[in-house]
Amino acid sequence: MSATQIVRSHPDGAMLIVWVTPAARRTEIAGYYGDALRIRVTAPAERGKANKAVVELLEKSLGCRIRLVGGAGSRRKRLVARRLAPAELIDRLEQITN
Repeated sequence: MSATQIVRSHPDGAMLIVWVTPAARRTEIAGYYGDALRIRVTAPAERGKANKAVVELLEKSLGCRIRLVGGAGSRRKRLVARRLAPAELIDRLEQITN
């Protein structure tokens, strides 16, 4: 699995598919899981806390604005890196996952 398989074009930027494990022991980007980026967060899956933690982690790690666009109640989520080209998002993902 590579970053090129989990990033898609979106009208607002580049869309990223993630698989989230809430209530984990630590918050981290844990590589790839199937066709998604695996993210673990310590926040529980209640009242949007895990979603907020995922967005904050990705914004800090990737250095860009992130918006949740799908999967708010699911482990599999779609997020958009706003105003970022897919190629740029792929480069940033490869830097933090290698």
